[in-house]
Amino acid sequence: MDKQQDEMAWEKHHLEQTIALADSQLQQAIRDNEGNRGELSALRQEMRENAAHSLSGFSSSQDFEDLVEISQYNNPIIQKIADYETVEKKITVLERLLESPYFARIDFLFEGDSDSEKIYIGRSSLIRDDSYEIVVYDWRSPVAGLFYRFTVGAAFYDAPVGRVRGEVQRKRQYEIRKGTLEYFFDAELQIIDTFLRELLSQNTSPAMKTIVETIQKEQDIVIRDMENDLVMVQGAVGSGKTSIALHRAAYLMYQGLSSKLAAHNILVLSPNTLFEQYISQVLPELGEENVVSLVFEEMLSSIIGRKAIQSRNQYLEKCLTNAIEKRLMKQSMELKTSFLFMELLDRFVEDIPYRWIDFHDIYYGSQCIVKKETLIKKTGAAEKGSPLRLRLKLLEEYVMESAGEIHRRLADTVEYARIKKEMRDLSEIDVYSLYLRLIGDEAYFYQLAEGLPLPAYTEDILRYTKEKLSYRMPAYDDAAVLAFLQLRLADVDRYKNIKQVVIDEAQDYYPLHYAICGRLFTNAKYTVLGDFNQTIEKKEDISFYQQIDRILGKEKSSLVVMDKSFRCTNEILRFSMQFITQKEEIKSFNRKGEEPEIHAASDQAALCQMIRAEATLCQEKGYQSVGLLCKTEKNARSLYKQLKDSIDIRMVHSESATKLQGLLVLPIYLSKGLEFDAVLICDANQENYHTEEDQKLLYVACTRALHRLKLFYKGEASRLLRTAGMGEE
Repeated sequence: MDKQQDEMAWEKHHLEQTIALADSQLQQAIRDNEGNRGELSALRQEMRENAAHSLSGFSSSQDFEDLVEISQYNNPIIQKIADYETVEKKITVLERLLESPYFARIDFLFEGDSDSEKIYIGRSSLIRDDSYEIVVYDWRSPVAGLFYRFTVGAAFYDAPVGRVRGEVQRKRQYEIRKGTLEYFFDAELQIIDTFLRELLSQNTSPAMKTIVETIQKEQDIVIRDMENDLVMVQGAVGSGKTSIALHRAAYLMYQGLSSKLAAHNILVLSPNTLFEQYISQVLPELGEENVVSLVFEEMLSSIIGRKAIQSRNQYLEKCLTNAIEKRLMKQSMELKTSFLFMELLDRFVEDIPYRWIDFHDIYYGSQCIVKKETLIKKTGAAEKGSPLRLRLKLLEEYVMESAGEIHRRLADTVEYARIKKEMRDLSEIDVYSLYLRLIGDEAYFYQLAEGLPLPAYTEDILRYTKEKLSYRMPAYDDAAVLAFLQLRLADVDRYKNIKQVVIDEAQDYYPLHYAICGRLFTNAKYTVLGDFNQTIEKKEDISFYQQIDRILGKEKSSLVVMDKSFRCTNEILRFSMQFITQKEEIKSFNRKGEEPEIHAASDQAALCQMIRAEATLCQEKGYQSVGLLCKTEKNARSLYKQLKDSIDIRMVHSESATKLQGLLVLPIYLSKGLEFDAVLICDANQENYHTEEDQKLLYVACTRALHRLKLFYKGEASRLLRTAGMGEE
């Protein structure tokens, strides 16, 4: 046998030994949980019998000794359930290890040693029960960082004991499927790029997958950053921002084993429900529980206590389809979410006790027990940093204490109850009503805004907002203002346990949104990922991240710029670049493919036929996901109705939670953060795409495509496309 055959034989033998160890631990875990199930069943039976006996003669006049005794049975049950769930998680991890226990190996010569150590790296660790020898290192372990950060040569990693130095003598990668070694290669940079290029050339999957085998050095730096309280990433389209965010969450959980950082301490703010579904399998594949995930408007809704508010996608749809309201909607959003408006809201909050609360003399019968001026003075003199609702509650306690002194002498229960209700009503704050007063009284609004550089269109916005507030469902911008006021006026403690916040598609949020996060997640650190080239209804540049830093006010922060795109082929990326005005360099990973094509149709019937033929061809080529993208949901629904009887397609809307598989029709704004094997832009005419805003939509749409991009139109082609220098068919 030659050297390569010897190596293959050795690696196969090592894999067999590793799988045998994992299988042995799996069988033991299964036996352990069979025992746990038996014990749990016995404990439950014992509790049922004792509960029936103890409660048979229970009455309200008895002591609670019987209930205390029953609770003592419940504690072992809770502990046994926890044991069972821990072992079940171990079983899941071991089952995955049997499929593919590791994907890489580092031969590392520790400084001072004469022989190198073979370090195998996988998605989870595998440790011998008897000797505690680590057979496979978790990809998040400090030593595994050698694989992502260094090529062959001098290297180091930071361990709990300090910096460990040495030399990487070999980097080897493996392809292991269903417990079988398909191949391996020693990873020089050129070979790694070839391997990654081959992976990227494959069809996409219905849900986002892990990238542990292909994490790049610059990505690993972000994933493992434990120094900064605020980590910001400006990432080019397809640079892996979302994958980085989720792998960072998994890394933080791994590092948090000693500091009690669990899945429920991490929150991911997602752009929509579809995106939540798309990313939902990444953490489970890494052996971790899914973290808390929220769509931003869900969070706003929970703060202001209103189930129905306008979503961002509904806001965008209205902006893109209602030419009459579009200007006012954008101006309203720009003003209300600005630093300027936050200053005005702060002034309003400080003025509320003096102007908008119905303070009056408090009487017990005919006797005045607290004067109006005293109530105002005490509310205003209380600690300014404390929320107004808390100050009013303290005021209520003060008044009831004064009333209590008289009540102990006069004992007028009805009068005492009346005062209690009066003070409770006084201390309750209706944020919606207060906001109506701010917007409804223009003279007061301008008096409050004295010295602030209000835009010329402010009066139009006030009138427009009064009309919107008459509807039952708050608009997206008004919901944010209401949430901010609620947080300024009262504590909201339901998110106090959140220690890490991940904000994806960061460019879609405004200063007010970040201020809300800062007030809501007071104990949290942040990972913020965005791309200002993918904004739709506003303009942003790199200074956007300075604003975020200023608002969140963290002690240590960093901004990482990632300019390499791994998604699109060279041809698709080059075509897409015509639609962005900020021409910073975006590096392609140099994967070749077909040139995008633009197709003209004579009428609607011909357009549908061309789209139908292309969609069918994509499926014949084996593409797993094909996105039929339109400018708006209105356009998408129209196309769906015209195609649904002739091909198997699905309509994807704002609240969809569906797998990205097959032929999918959806608006462009809903496709942000997603990717498809092929993209068909189905309404690329001049009527739909003619503004700077439309350029951004086209950029987003084109860069969803991994392998194939086609654009279709009827009538006059969008003039934005003609700059491509491509012929029309």
